[in-house]
Amino acid sequence: MKSFIILSLAALLIIIFTLNLGAYNMAATEKHWAITEKIITWVRESSIEVRAKDLEVPTIDETDILLIGAEHYNAMCTICHLAPGRKPTELATGLYPQAPVFHERTPVTDAEEKLHSTKEYFWVIKNGIKMTAMPAWGPTHDDESIWAMAAFVHRLHGMNDKQYEAIVETDHHGHHH
Repeated sequence: MKSFIILSLAALLIIIFTLNLGAYNMAATEKHWAITEKIITWVRESSIEVRAKDLEVPTIDETDILLIGAEHYNAMCTICHLAPGRKPTELATGLYPQAPVFHERTPVTDAEEKLHSTKEYFWVIKNGIKMTAMPAWGPTHDDESIWAMAAFVHRLHGMNDKQYEAIVETDHHGHHH
């Protein structure tokens, strides 16, 4: 046991020394090491899943999803997550990790999976994600608006540019961002 502790401490010191020399490149133009990517993905997905699983999804009126969700998404999210028919922005192109492009995702048809991912979308929109460009919108937006955005993200899955433009050009009856 004593040998294991000594070897572990020695390995830790070597890792710290190596990282202190700048061996790990933090530039957004360089991908993470494969092991780093796997660890970050595992920690992020586990964290979101644990915190989102017990959320109660409210009944969301379809009109609210289209009006509130689309309005907020169009105003706040398209610069990173894009929108159907729009070219990547300079900001989106330079992000690492890249932000998900929701309209390129396959629509979710399984009700349980959709409910689960809506909870996760809500949690991420409300709380943000550290060390990415995803801000926490919870401090500036109420839960109703965030639930509408989370539900709208699902509507984006597989949406084309004509469908998207028809929704965002709809009169939002005084909803302004």
